[in-house]
Amino acid sequence: MPTQVAIPASPSTHVQPVTDEADFARHLASAAQVLVKFTGAWCGPCRGLEPTLVALGRDRPELRVLSVDVDAHPVIAERFGVRAVPSLIAFRDGQPVGQSVGNVSRARIDALLEQ
Repeated sequence: MPTQVAIPASPSTHVQPVTDEADFARHLASAAQVLVKFTGAWCGPCRGLEPTLVALGRDRPELRVLSVDVDAHPVIAERFGVRAVPSLIAFRDGQPVGQSVGNVSRARIDALLEQ
């Protein structure tokens, strides 16, 4: 019997990883509403939040959902006072309008986006 090799899942098109500070700025400038998840590769609750964010991005195509790894991009995290992960910050027209910490429910995220 042949050995099966696991094929890694492709990254979600609904949650876009930030590659650097210029990429982050471009995303904020190019969408009216942006939700940013501050995360770490080592963070279990961050991984638990991912399916909710993928569904949110799929259900709300006008919303840009970003992921910022705090270890890879500490300057971005510091700029917004992120001290714990997962942290979510909602932006409207490039400005932060609300923040939430922890693996929160879809209802809580929807309320954050309505602020």
